[in-house]
Amino acid sequence: MIKRRVALAGRLNAKFIDGDDMHPRANIEKMASGRPLNDDDRLPWLERLSDVAYSLQQKNETGFLVCSALKKRYRDRLREGNNHMTFLWLNGDYPLVLERMQQRAGHFMPQSLLKSQFATLESPDKQESDVMPFDIAASLDGVVNRCIEALSRERAPQPLHAGRTEQTA
Repeated sequence: MIKRRVALAGRLNAKFIDGDDMHPRANIEKMASGRPLNDDDRLPWLERLSDVAYSLQQKNETGFLVCSALKKRYRDRLREGNNHMTFLWLNGDYPLVLERMQQRAGHFMPQSLLKSQFATLESPDKQESDVMPFDIAASLDGVVNRCIEALSRERAPQPLHAGRTEQTA
């Protein structure tokens, strides 16, 4: 998964910011112990992500802020005050995401929390016109190429693009 994130940012000469690195220590400890986060837990994390997005926009820098943004209200919070944001909705079914999680090493969120992530997940609705969906079942190069093509068609690169991980916190 990290390869996909870095590959896209690298191909577009953009900054890569992993939302997992923005979690407060309490969130990391909670997830590492196998307990899912709730909305109150996620609020300080969303504030940090929003601040990072704002900072990139103020410096007119292009970046990929990769985060789960599982609920519409989380995406709405990221949109507040950040006018040049596009969400790349990297979507996969439970078995595929579980398989990808099993391949990653050293992440604080255990695989046992994946079910809670899917239970929390709210797919984008038609009114979220700034969300571009992508199926992650394809190869790394295939997904990256489709993302780049879609961003090129949508508009010239903007100061920030927010990505969404494969249903992980």
